[in-house]
Amino acid sequence: MAGAIDAAVEDGQTIYLGGFTHLIPFAAGHEIIRQGYEGLTAARATPDLIYDQLIAAGCVDDVIFSWAGNPGVGSLRAFRRAVEEAVPHAIGLEEYSHFGLVTRLEAGARRLPFLPLRSYVGSDYIEHTDAIRLIDNPYDGDLDEIPVVPALNPDVAIVRAQRATEDGSAQLWGILGEIVEAAFAADTVVLSVEEIVDEDVIRSDPNRTFIPDSVVDYVVEEPYGSHPSYAQGYYGRDNEAYLTWDEQSQSHEGTQEWLDEWVYGVDNRREYLEKLTPKRLLDLEPTTNYATPIDMGEY
Repeated sequence: MAGAIDAAVEDGQTIYLGGFTHLIPFAAGHEIIRQGYEGLTAARATPDLIYDQLIAAGCVDDVIFSWAGNPGVGSLRAFRRAVEEAVPHAIGLEEYSHFGLVTRLEAGARRLPFLPLRSYVGSDYIEHTDAIRLIDNPYDGDLDEIPVVPALNPDVAIVRAQRATEDGSAQLWGILGEIVEAAFAADTVVLSVEEIVDEDVIRSDPNRTFIPDSVVDYVVEEPYGSHPSYAQGYYGRDNEAYLTWDEQSQSHEGTQEWLDEWVYGVDNRREYLEKLTPKRLLDLEPTTNYATPIDMGEY
């Protein structure tokens, strides 16, 4: 991970850490913090703890986002301090709905300058986000104008999947969120997976292959790389960690103490996991629930 982040990320870039509910690339985010990047524009649907930590560490100057919070707990305290008190420094905000931000990624993935979406008709977003524009409807219909959003092409997207080949053909299951769109939209893609598998495994169930190796630049095998979020079928969500962050992040000093212990105080994800202890990881083991097998046939 250290090598991939060092090769892919530069100060001042626009980065996108994908994953909706699960497969959030926490290990990669911690490595960005450890390497001390600055001036980043951090884009993400649902910024959660990892973006709160990036902001608290001073890595982020601007955020492009849709809904921000500690899921199931409350506000992102570091995010709010940066906006309301300029601690550790002020950040700029560019806000969209979930669908609006994902539509931006979709336009970027298709290499289109923009895409329309009807859901902003009658919305206040147009008044508050300069990038949302209205264009004349070139066709007949009930709308004279249609809102459009610009393409989002991050400099770097860091996305996770359950498994992939060493070349980066990646398979996902569970909630896909915006992972696929982010991978196709970005200039550079860092793929982090729970395990690297043989190509025969991927070919045995090709319908799960959502990210092809042709769009991937770096592949990292990083077990538990999404903790404290979850990876469907590999481990569950660590709710205790989300509650702990809410308490720890009540002050800027508290966030720094947490970063000192859990990010700067470890060299890599392995040391982070050792601090969690085996018992805590075992408590996150999911119950088995296999999908019904299908016969792919031989052709």
